[in-house]
Amino acid sequence: MTETVGDYLVSRLRDWNVHQVFGYPGDGINGIVAALGRADNVPRFVQSRHEEMSAFEAVGYAKFAGTVGVCLATSGPGAIHLLNGLYDAKLDHVPVVAIVGQTARSAMGGSYQQEVDLQTLFKDVASEYLVEVNVAEQLPNALDRAIRTAEAERAPTALIIPADLQEEEYTPPQHEFKQVPSSRPSRVLATTVPDEDEIRRAAEVLNAGEKVAILVGQGARGAADEVRQVAELNGAGVAKALLGKDVLPDDLPWVTGAIGLLGTRPSYELMRDCDTLLIVGSNFPYTQFMPEFGQAKGIQIDIDGGMIGMRYPTEVNLVGDAAQTLRALVPMLTRKDDRSWRETVEDNVASWWETMERQSMLDAKPVNPMRVVWELSSRIPEDAIVTADSGSSTNWYARLLKMRGRMRGSLSGTLATMGPGVPYAIGAKFAHPDRPVIALVGDGSMQMNGLAELITIAKYRELWSDPRCVICVFHNNDLNQVTWELRAMGGAPKFEESQVIPDIDYASLARGLGLAAENVDTPEEIGPAWDRALSADRPVLIDVRCDPEVPPIPPHATFEQAKSAAEAVVRGDPNAWHLVVQGARTKAQEFLPGR
Repeated sequence: MTETVGDYLVSRLRDWNVHQVFGYPGDGINGIVAALGRADNVPRFVQSRHEEMSAFEAVGYAKFAGTVGVCLATSGPGAIHLLNGLYDAKLDHVPVVAIVGQTARSAMGGSYQQEVDLQTLFKDVASEYLVEVNVAEQLPNALDRAIRTAEAERAPTALIIPADLQEEEYTPPQHEFKQVPSSRPSRVLATTVPDEDEIRRAAEVLNAGEKVAILVGQGARGAADEVRQVAELNGAGVAKALLGKDVLPDDLPWVTGAIGLLGTRPSYELMRDCDTLLIVGSNFPYTQFMPEFGQAKGIQIDIDGGMIGMRYPTEVNLVGDAAQTLRALVPMLTRKDDRSWRETVEDNVASWWETMERQSMLDAKPVNPMRVVWELSSRIPEDAIVTADSGSSTNWYARLLKMRGRMRGSLSGTLATMGPGVPYAIGAKFAHPDRPVIALVGDGSMQMNGLAELITIAKYRELWSDPRCVICVFHNNDLNQVTWELRAMGGAPKFEESQVIPDIDYASLARGLGLAAENVDTPEEIGPAWDRALSADRPVLIDVRCDPEVPPIPPHATFEQAKSAAEAVVRGDPNAWHLVVQGARTKAQEFLPGR
């Protein structure tokens, strides 16, 4: 049988060890879909309910598998739907390859059905590599470069293949002018170590510091041991950007947790009081949560020279692989005998966890959302993968979930889009079918697209050797994060027409799909619900009725934010009295004896 361009594409993906392609069919990719069928579905076609979810699933897969994710969509509307997920990959520096169909070449320029200028559409999101394949001989080099570039640049790339070409006979590139060959698929990841003199300068700054703070992001994930060594030698505390939440476990007494608006008080205090700042693999953008300019001497380590020295006025900038750079730095560091700074950091961390427990155990109407994550944190398996969505529930993930063991976690860190929590979890299950996965999702995100992807979970759950995939819905019938932003940033009361969402029974919908489900209406039910979900023989949805007036108050809330929230109450916020009382009780826990 003649090998088509579609057949060759599928074969080349196998050569690259691509095990699944997340997508949705359409006639613009019929030639590729048919080729997958002829190849006995290897790589596996994972059918989402919407192309945006395909892209999110590819992002989730890439984040947790540590290799490229691939998504597939038809021409026109299918390609358009991929964009939000691809921008999520672009902003979080995740390698994803999008393969999209296009109108037949003979119809291009004729205002044909579903004809969209895909080159223009993907020009920004796939700026590292975007190509339209118009003859078979282009394909090997184009696909190989798309994968290599995605991995090398940690970015999305896109391959456009017209529908008619997919069904043509495949002919390889020839040894002649104007044809470009390719090479054996192989992943060669370059490693970089900065100049020794620059590393010595960094060591001098760290050795001279008396109050050293370290900020780690996802770029430090492969350098956890080296970060520990530096922190021990310097007596430093370590704060984590949200994308780096799983770099170090939270049971280390000098790890202060998340930084920023969703961060912890000890991280705020670490940055407020330090005299030296080492940033490793992080592009955390909010300068106001870092030391005052001129207060601390700064060093930054990053593999990307284009992203270095742009968040804090650093004195030494080291462009290189985090682990190798830190390994070269460690022998030049001297151990600090004075541990008073480290002791202060550890005292702050211990007090913070006591505060979090008190806040989590406060009564609410009906359930305190903080307690949902607090109860999970003591039960979660040490090899679990946690995905979080964007919303007020993200606060509780950021502040309350203690990472330990081999746990992994991620979210839409930079785009902060709603909706990736459930599809990320699906991508994680395909990356690690032998590990439990937990998604922490607000009801707004669940209604946006999470409900549809429960169907995808039901469709593929038999493929996962560990059946545990737990979707926890924070059910408060409110687009809660925006409600609090309206109050705290603009002094505006809650506008119910925009903020209140329909009240539905998420657990019943899950049961209707053959999944297990838990309805949680009282705080006493939270722990047992987690216990049952984490020992279940199938995916589980936990539907927790949460109090929308438990405030996601930053531990370092400004006077202006408090003033704006008070103005919102005065201007007629619904449930104003409950809002005030709940906020006051929550904040008061920070000032009880022992703090």
